[in-house]
Amino acid sequence: MRTELLFDAKATLGEGPLWDAKTQTLYWVNILEKRIYADKEVLIQLDDFIGCLAPCKSGKLILGKRASIVTIDPLDTAQGKPDPSPQTVLSTLSESATNRINDGKCDPAGRFIIGTMDMNEKDPNGALYSFDGKQTTRLLDGVTISNGLAWSADHKTFYYIDTPTRKVQAFDYDLATGQIANPRTVIHVPESLGWPDGMTSDTDDNLWIAMWGGAQVTKWNPDTGKLLEQIPVPALQSSSCVFGGRDMNELYVTSARVGMSEADLKKYPLSGGLFKVETKVTGMPTFEFIDSLNR
Repeated sequence: MRTELLFDAKATLGEGPLWDAKTQTLYWVNILEKRIYADKEVLIQLDDFIGCLAPCKSGKLILGKRASIVTIDPLDTAQGKPDPSPQTVLSTLSESATNRINDGKCDPAGRFIIGTMDMNEKDPNGALYSFDGKQTTRLLDGVTISNGLAWSADHKTFYYIDTPTRKVQAFDYDLATGQIANPRTVIHVPESLGWPDGMTSDTDDNLWIAMWGGAQVTKWNPDTGKLLEQIPVPALQSSSCVFGGRDMNELYVTSARVGMSEADLKKYPLSGGLFKVETKVTGMPTFEFIDSLNR
């Protein structure tokens, strides 16, 4: 598989890609520069860190903004409004001042699942939450850097990455309640591959993981824990990935430049770019948030 550069964004911390099938738009964030992109264009410049986002059934976007969950309407910017505020605040998390929301996405039932992290990347004082439009439920504690989330094709298994553990954990997932149970480690990621970061899944129930510091995306079978494939990415800090395109066979990959040395930037000048890999599989969709009025 060939990795194609779509946009030499030079993002400090490109992350959180999602594919909006309704509009055939790729949204992604530059966390540290507080920006949301639609494909190659800056959609919104905000006033705080945006860790993740997801499409809403209503057409809005739901965001994890530092320690709160908010919604915005992307049409506001399309109509020439320079500032989409006021943002509608749906929930505020009880988190340490040194924490922020990191990765997140919606589950197949339309809940917003988000994780937090210690911005110093040292203390396990983060958590994983589920927001159903009315209340926020804490699913996990003791998280250091909450990252990749994915579901199996039958929606009965939830996969999760806390990056410093170098593990992918699987949980039984109750789609009716959003509860997780029976945690077990299904993948151990060796140091030679980099750190496991953002993650997505395909309809064959394989997992695709962006490898921070590994300049690649890896494909795994979670049933066996076996590494199936390594896809080189010309960016040292590959950060996350999502399937999209009309046939849902295109893998979009974000990356970052934060913390890289001059030598590393010289070796990987496209770091911070947005990339595309055409695969031979069908990816799982980006699920929508079901706005509370529709519940």
